[in-house]
Amino acid sequence: MKFKTVIISLIILFLINSISYSSPEIDAESGLLIDVKSGRILYTLNPHKKLPMASTTKIMTALVALENGKLDEKIKVKKEFVGVEGSSIYIYEGEEISLKDLLYGLMLRSGNDAAMLIADNVAGDTDKFIELMNNKAKEIGALNTNFTNPHGLEDENHYTTAYDLGLITREALKNDDFKEIVSSKSWTADRDKNNYFYNKNKTLWQYEGGDGVKTGYTKRAGRCLVSSATRSGMQLVSIVLNDGNWFNDCYKLLDYGFDNYKPYFLYDEGQFIKNIKVEDGSKEYLPVVTNTSCILPLKEKEKENIKITIDLPEKITPPIKEGKVLGKISVYLNGKLIYASDLISKEEVKELNFFTKLKKSL
Repeated sequence: MKFKTVIISLIILFLINSISYSSPEIDAESGLLIDVKSGRILYTLNPHKKLPMASTTKIMTALVALENGKLDEKIKVKKEFVGVEGSSIYIYEGEEISLKDLLYGLMLRSGNDAAMLIADNVAGDTDKFIELMNNKAKEIGALNTNFTNPHGLEDENHYTTAYDLGLITREALKNDDFKEIVSSKSWTADRDKNNYFYNKNKTLWQYEGGDGVKTGYTKRAGRCLVSSATRSGMQLVSIVLNDGNWFNDCYKLLDYGFDNYKPYFLYDEGQFIKNIKVEDGSKEYLPVVTNTSCILPLKEKEKENIKITIDLPEKITPPIKEGKVLGKISVYLNGKLIYASDLISKEEVKELNFFTKLKKSL
């Protein structure tokens, strides 16, 4: 009996390891798993396929509004934005509501009316706001994305990819206000009625460490979901487009990430790299430091295949301001670039005046 128990235990252990280290199978038309801190992509399925994304559009709507609007500003509701098709927070003509409350209504209740009112207020009209959305997409490298509205209702020219949506979400999660909004299970707005917003994103309740981000659904787009979770200091975002098993598949991707990858510290922000020789400057040498930290999600076996390269000039000529970009630090895994950041001057170096240069040469 003991022999059989050992055999069964070994089989179970083998199956668990097999499940953990194999890429998950999902029902989505397109999918992606990305690490927020480093931007490393841990899983893809048709990542560059252009697809409609329904209300996950509102991730960009919120980001653009937060970067260009004022949270405490009160906005008076125009008649034209009352009764917008689809999900609603039921704004009414003449109501005054803050941008902050509108953003909670946008991301928790997926209010299409909130999206239109936000766009009109922040940019002056919706067309200008959509232009801001598309410009922001290009700025962060989401080149296969096109927005035609701020809410995600169906339009054949309104599309993104799982890869682009990963870039957009990662950028949005750098904003503290955005992070706070999407991780909120509920919100009570300063309104006379319809003031309680309950988050539609079940990730916050169902998944350990769940902290965002957005659901979406239309007949054409199918079920779309961007789920975020943080464990042991590592925040991962899973994305599925057109997936009937949307929540479970996002959880599968998150499980895969947390089971197989652990955050691995490579260097800290402000870490000293080397001193560079200064010609004709107020200092003989200038210390160079990193401008960001690097914490990468890695499998245990990947650590030995990491290589870091430093690209810096041998000498520099002033004037050099503190924080000036002087070079690059690049991280490679199996010969492939997976992370890069700037190397900057730690101090200011001034140019020597003519008489000091002359004295020095003599």
